[in-house]
Amino acid sequence: MGRVLVWLIAAISSITLSLQPALSEPKHAIAMQGEPALPADYTHFNYVNPDAPKGGSITYCVVGSFDNLNPFILKSLRTTARGMMDKIFGNLVFEPLMQRNDDEAFSLYGLLADTADMDPERKSIEFHLDPRAKWSDGQPVTAEDVLFTYDVFTEKGRPPYSARMSMVAKLEKTGDRSVRFTFNDKANRETPLIIAVTPILPKHAFDKKTFDRTTLKPVIGSGPYTVTQVAPGQRIVFKRNPNYWGKDIPTKRGFDNYDQITIEYFLNANAKLEAFKKGICAIDDDSDPVKRERDLNFPAFHKGDVIAETFDTGIPPVVTGFLFNTRLPKFSSPVVRRALGMLYDFEWANKNLFGGKYMRTMSYWQNSELSALGHPADDREKALLAPYPGRVPADVMDGTWRPPVADGSGQDRKVLKAAFDILKGAGYTLQDGAMLDPEGKPFGFEILTASQNEERLAAIYQRTLAKIGIDVTIRSLDGDQIQSRKQRFDFEVLIGTSGFENSLSPGIEQVGRWGSAAANAEGSFNLAGVADPAIDAALEAMLDARSREDYVAAVRVLDRLLISGNYMVPMQHNTQQWLAYWSYLEHPEKTPISGYRLPTWWRKAN
Repeated sequence: MGRVLVWLIAAISSITLSLQPALSEPKHAIAMQGEPALPADYTHFNYVNPDAPKGGSITYCVVGSFDNLNPFILKSLRTTARGMMDKIFGNLVFEPLMQRNDDEAFSLYGLLADTADMDPERKSIEFHLDPRAKWSDGQPVTAEDVLFTYDVFTEKGRPPYSARMSMVAKLEKTGDRSVRFTFNDKANRETPLIIAVTPILPKHAFDKKTFDRTTLKPVIGSGPYTVTQVAPGQRIVFKRNPNYWGKDIPTKRGFDNYDQITIEYFLNANAKLEAFKKGICAIDDDSDPVKRERDLNFPAFHKGDVIAETFDTGIPPVVTGFLFNTRLPKFSSPVVRRALGMLYDFEWANKNLFGGKYMRTMSYWQNSELSALGHPADDREKALLAPYPGRVPADVMDGTWRPPVADGSGQDRKVLKAAFDILKGAGYTLQDGAMLDPEGKPFGFEILTASQNEERLAAIYQRTLAKIGIDVTIRSLDGDQIQSRKQRFDFEVLIGTSGFENSLSPGIEQVGRWGSAAANAEGSFNLAGVADPAIDAALEAMLDARSREDYVAAVRVLDRLLISGNYMVPMQHNTQQWLAYWSYLEHPEKTPISGYRLPTWWRKAN
């Protein structure tokens, strides 16, 4: 009997172990596809100067205001102080478990967690915290902090953080400095990487009961800087933490080179530009090539004290355009949106506003293998689209689609007639110079703008639309007002840029931009209100792709569906990044594929 009992126990243990996801050996890095580029003994990323001098200060300038230091809550989401978690200025206060290498499509290297074990099927991942990791008050980063982070995000965090536990079947502490995430059927192959780049919070420094309230009290993080001064709505000052735990680890070598970082807020772009000319702001990143050439006509630039430079990137351009709120009946028809999309006169704008230096944006992943342009749909794509016949026009399927090219006069009758004919076919009529919808009501809309540049672009569109009787009004709002309207989806048309940055590895963020579940979630980036089962299927295929070929096919299908849906009217782009900066700054010789990285710059020694 005893032998039988021992055998049963052993058998049950064997079965239990077989049901657990098989973990690999701990690794210093993980990649979305393939293997990470850098070996385990790498010493730094290849786009930094590992010996960059430390010291001095820098002031960045932005347009807007702020009333909150907690970037993880819905309230005041879009008026949270810059720098806390920041794609441009750096994650100065909060850090994730792993750090992205900006010279790879999507590979992560150890930060708070120095290694990770991910099973081959990506059904689980275990993170091992770096024993050196500490919060700015000196307390160690623990497994309990990771568990607390996901608990408070789930209950009181904002999207997308609030939804991440929905993909986790079990989150458990496996040691004093290790945690394991086991995923459910809602997860996909990117989920472990999304978990890895989620910022971690100190349990001892946050009160769960009050977490969702705005605060201007400096918060504790694990990052290289602490908040030392707050002037609400005007200025936030970060000071380097001399005891920063990660200053010598490979993912942080060559980063965070200033002793002090100040972020100044301005009411408008003109005030910010004048501050740059006076030397208050260290950099200027105006995207208008004609305007910036004119604005650089000041003594410091002519003396060489200000430098203008362009940086090449290897990622698709940022998509900027007139974005329709398709929740509204007037924009519910893709046919109507298609006609409206034909009436942005890029050729006139490029000649008269941009000195011919821009290119037309036509794809959400333009200039990459992920784009539908120039790539006929292959069998994989056709299979994905088979359940949704007729959703993609033939010219978009074969990769030949292009928007109409106007003659640059600002009144190309051929293009105007083509757009009018589409509207006429949808039941619209022209009466006494006014466009009437199928119900006989005047057809028009309001465009929200947040800057003088946006007003100019809106005026171009307004002028062309008026030629076929569409009444467009332009309303200019300050940054706080327009962000609040975006958050509530309280607009008809706006110029969409925020949230539309792209990469060579689109993933879960695309669900937040285009997925049905985000269409009516307050604070989401699905500003257009897209709710399309075909797009949801493409997103799912993209996230579940196991091979590069399947992944590329899924993204191209998504691109074809977005182009065909006419959710926004893409405008123009320049493939290079432009920056003007004061000559006391220096930057590394190499630019990563994602473009310049300000946290790797430094101040010249006096």
